Amino acid sequence: MPSFEQVYGQSAATAASNPTQHPNSQPSDLQTTNAPSAPSPQPSSLPPAAINLASKLFDLARTGSTPTLHTYITAGIPKNLTNSSGDTLLMLASYHGHAETVRMLLESGADANVLNARGQSPIAGAVFKGYDEVVRVLYEGGADVWVGRPNAVDCARMFKRGGCLKLFGEEEGEGTTIEVEG
Repeated sequence: MPSFEQVYGQSAATAASNPTQHPNSQPSDLQTTNAPSAPSPQPSSLPPAAINLASKLFDLARTGSTPTLHTYITAGIPKNLTNSSGDTLLMLASYHGHAETVRMLLESGADANVLNARGQSPIAGAVFKGYDEVVRVLYEGGADVWVGRPNAVDCARMFKRGGCLKLFGEEEGEGTTIEVEG
């Protein structure tokens, strides 16, 4: 397989230090404003077998196939592997109510606070779905109830999940009150 430098004519470090210029771009391709540009769709460079494996791993998380997923995790699959929506294995297991899988992923080193592309956290998803045992496992595993939009506390208030609010040490209510001088 050719190196990055052979393909793009510059080192990866050089390309990384100049993020406004794609390795194949011409000077006229440079962005002249600070406005964000939409990412251009590019076909995956991964082989079909790798894409199929990733799909299988996400399905294992969705279905709560803890022993099989654990085998892959201990073999070196990234613990915070994400799909095209930014959902981690932990997010999918949480959202589908699989407390045992969530526990295994956390014990294996998965990060309980990785947000998906929509800014949602695994614990807020579990609160929304009403999976109290998953919420407890995530909370005890270090999930921050204040990250994400909406965060887990706001979800618990919106959906009247008093047990979650009690677990988080929060009072039931309509949300945060802000004092305004005037």
